[in-house]
Amino acid sequence: MRIPITSFLLCLLLACSSSPLLPKPKAQLNLHYPEATYVSIENSCPYLFDINANAAFSLLNNCESKIVYPSMRATVYLSYRPIENNLESLLADAYQMPSKHIIKASSIPEKVFINPDNKAYGTLFRIVGEAASQAQFFLTDSLDHFLVGSLYFYSRPNYDSILPAARYIEKDMVKLMETLRWEEEH
Repeated sequence: MRIPITSFLLCLLLACSSSPLLPKPKAQLNLHYPEATYVSIENSCPYLFDINANAAFSLLNNCESKIVYPSMRATVYLSYRPIENNLESLLADAYQMPSKHIIKASSIPEKVFINPDNKAYGTLFRIVGEAASQAQFFLTDSLDHFLVGSLYFYSRPNYDSILPAARYIEKDMVKLMETLRWEEEH
């Protein structure tokens, strides 16, 4: 069986391209996270809030707590402090915490949060870049309560790789901020 020369030349022309051979980019992960459903967390501390049902809440000592995302290898650490004529110091510490990542971060945009119904006021910091923490926040009622949260992953900071998980958990942090309620009797 002979292939006509014109067919061979036609195949050769179609197979060749004028663009140089370039290395192909590495494949990107196609990550899908479950749609978040939220449950209320009640504890013996003077705060209540909702968390993602796919996360686990652990109360440590002195109203320190953590929200663990085992499938993402991440934790949101929460630190509670009562206000005892030290609001300025607590606010200074809360604003200084994200600035510790400024060496590795390319930017740290802030989102102010105000919820007068629940008497919760604060700021969410998104840390953009190869920093150890990708998001941090604080909430206060300005009189009695102060809560700080920080997101950490159990891996070396690689901003592009952890970005989808960081944004997923950041939405949960916003939900926590929106649903936070201070309790007086404990």
